[in-house]
Amino acid sequence: MIAEDREPTPTRPEEPPKEDAPRRPGRRVVLGLAAAAAGAAGLAGAVIVPPWLTSPPTSPAPAAAPRGRFTGKVVLITGATSGIGEAAAKAFAAEGAKVSFCGRRVEYGERVAREIRATGGTVRYVRADVREPDQLQRFVDDTVTTFGGLDIAFNNAGITRTGPLHELSLDTWNDVQNTNARGVFLAIKYEAPHMLRAGHGVIICTASESRRPGGAAYTASKQAIKGIVDAAAMDYGPKGIRVNAIAPGTTDTALARPQGIPDTVWEGFKRAWGPLNVSALQRMATPEEIARAVVSLATDEFGYMAGSTVLVGGGPLGGGAMRMPPGVPTPG
Repeated sequence: MIAEDREPTPTRPEEPPKEDAPRRPGRRVVLGLAAAAAGAAGLAGAVIVPPWLTSPPTSPAPAAAPRGRFTGKVVLITGATSGIGEAAAKAFAAEGAKVSFCGRRVEYGERVAREIRATGGTVRYVRADVREPDQLQRFVDDTVTTFGGLDIAFNNAGITRTGPLHELSLDTWNDVQNTNARGVFLAIKYEAPHMLRAGHGVIICTASESRRPGGAAYTASKQAIKGIVDAAAMDYGPKGIRVNAIAPGTTDTALARPQGIPDTVWEGFKRAWGPLNVSALQRMATPEEIARAVVSLATDEFGYMAGSTVLVGGGPLGGGAMRMPPGVPTPG
């Protein structure tokens, strides 16, 4: 599966895709597609370049200038050492928020924190694993102690594992559920008391509308998050706390990109893949686009939204296998 955690993958990666991710094509497959994009000759002879490899891709709209919408607010994010979480941390900080984020990968977390500080943002990074209740509770409580409160929480950490259901080990199944669904349960469990004392708050969780072959563990965990969000919205809405979820479409992150693929090759693959799989905008999302949606949901402009899962997918999402460009075999 094309996924989203973008460092050399540890034994138990910490923040893979929150997006509706296609099966990962092999490096040789993508390189073969790039050869077509360049008009190169393949091993079996000359390659005819399909028009979708030479046409310009669609582009995201430029971001609006920051407006200080979260000046003085405290934002907590789980799973922000890369991808959508990283983009959200930077977006909230650019809007004036004091950002506290966690993740297991210290080198990546410290890099994100440095980059936010370099632009004048206020940020703290803590190594914490959402599967470990003590670590997660300490992260939440220390955020409140350090910054004086908690206004917004973006519960984003998650992983994916793929394979036919009968081939998944119990350990694999449990790891996905414990990270994704149980991680969100624990995060809200420790965030809610602080927001209840303050009488207000916003909680946003990363769910998914993904229903793909081999995705039983991931889909089950993300559907569970939607159920948690529905119930939590009713638990806490009367107390001034809005709880919602976001369901990103496939997003251009390092977990979606096979390791070792050059930029030009990856751009060619994305240009071919988008029109086949994203019905309206015909391209992958950027992490910044998904982050802007999260930031918007946290504003008062969405003050009447609660218990909703918002699809940010570039078009309606359906189930079934991803469609690979001609000449690119679907990994089996």
